[in-house]
Amino acid sequence: MQGRHTDYGAEFETHGDRTVVSHYGRPERTHLAVRNGVGAIEMDYGVVVVEGSDAVDFVDNAVSNAVPDDDGAGCYALLLDPQGGIETDLYVYNAGERLLCFTPPTRAAPLADDWGDKVFIQDVSIRDASEEFAVFGVHGPTATETVATLLAGAEVPEPPLTFVRGAIGDAGVTVVSTDDPTGETGYEVICRADDADDVWESLLTRGTPTTPVGYRTWNTLTLEAGTPLFETELDGRIPNVAGVRNALDFDKGCYVGQEVVSRVENRGRPSERLVGLELDGLPESGAAVLDGDDAIGEVTRAVQSPSLDRPIALAYVESGALEETSTVAVRVDGDDADATVTALPFVEGSGESARRPRYDSE
Repeated sequence: MQGRHTDYGAEFETHGDRTVVSHYGRPERTHLAVRNGVGAIEMDYGVVVVEGSDAVDFVDNAVSNAVPDDDGAGCYALLLDPQGGIETDLYVYNAGERLLCFTPPTRAAPLADDWGDKVFIQDVSIRDASEEFAVFGVHGPTATETVATLLAGAEVPEPPLTFVRGAIGDAGVTVVSTDDPTGETGYEVICRADDADDVWESLLTRGTPTTPVGYRTWNTLTLEAGTPLFETELDGRIPNVAGVRNALDFDKGCYVGQEVVSRVENRGRPSERLVGLELDGLPESGAAVLDGDDAIGEVTRAVQSPSLDRPIALAYVESGALEETSTVAVRVDGDDADATVTALPFVEGSGESARRPRYDSE
């Protein structure tokens, strides 16, 4: 796909060992085009395929959410370590004869190896299938119209994390209704890697006008929507602290890390919360959040918001400190910049991110 993206003026960056599109020029304008219309992005996923008659039970016993039994349904879930820290997040889709697990790109191979080592008498086979698939995200208030115009052989799926099988042009595709991580209506189009060029070209040039999007714009869209990402907000965190309650099923059976999750839940309030900040300066990731002279947290990521035309950030802040103040400071280039704790999302769109932090009191 790199040559195809270059044809559209792409600039590239590196994610782990992968080259992905950073932007196609003027990423702020691209951001607003998605907020007002529709954009398409090649998603940087790893893919683990789990097959066999025991596949659902095997994965369900490993992850934090209930894996659906029905073909055509999926869930957002977490894999935790014994201390309750997030090792990876993933989407698990039941495709009938197999489960497809979409992970951050660096996590697919380790996950396939780890699960493969844990198969004993179960009827399960596991492989890293990342090179077999291409996945494109389609996001924006007119995303449904765009997908409906192109998709043949099926209706556009409606409930979040359900999917249908059909075709775009001559390529067989699976279309997933997403959990709206950009804060806009969203779908993901999955196809064979060999069909990627044709599907991408169809998304951009057939039907309604669609803007190509890179990961710089993905970052600003998801931050405005209050969506925590694995690399910046979730890696190593306890799920209750991150507020990703949509990834937790408190009624399911035991999985690694569940005791820690339950203990934090029963305590009633995590020690930290992930919050939004509107700022007078643009900090770097890791910048200290200050209440007077006291450090009460740190920034995970910050951007200049194209929609609000000002800096915004996500930060982990001590829960107790939030009861005392809504105005804090953030260290920016050695100076303290004023910041205000702000309800998430920063920007209301045509959808609402299911990953937006939520806590037991909300």
